[in-house]
Amino acid sequence: MALIKNIKPKELVPGITGYYCHGKEMTFGYVELKKGSIVPMHNHVQEQITYIIEGELDMVIGGEACLLTNGMYHVIGSNIPHSAIAKTDCKVIDAFSPVREDYKT
Repeated sequence: MALIKNIKPKELVPGITGYYCHGKEMTFGYVELKKGSIVPMHNHVQEQITYIIEGELDMVIGGEACLLTNGMYHVIGSNIPHSAIAKTDCKVIDAFSPVREDYKT
């Protein structure tokens, strides 16, 4: 058992910091986004579930605009292009399957 914020942080892009732990089949992340920070359009083989703990995250997922706010989630399928802009400071949980090997430090 451990505290997520005791994990070495990974700066994904300026203003976006993630704390990631990895199991055999999945990666779990707690992510903090500063207002105005941008996750550029990208895709990956992992299926992703994004859950908003706090804040407003303006996403484009598979070409569709989605505003996610407190308590909302979205399932992002494998290889679906997606991007995000933090409209406010945000706290987010991201879960990936299979493991995000590129997020291991």
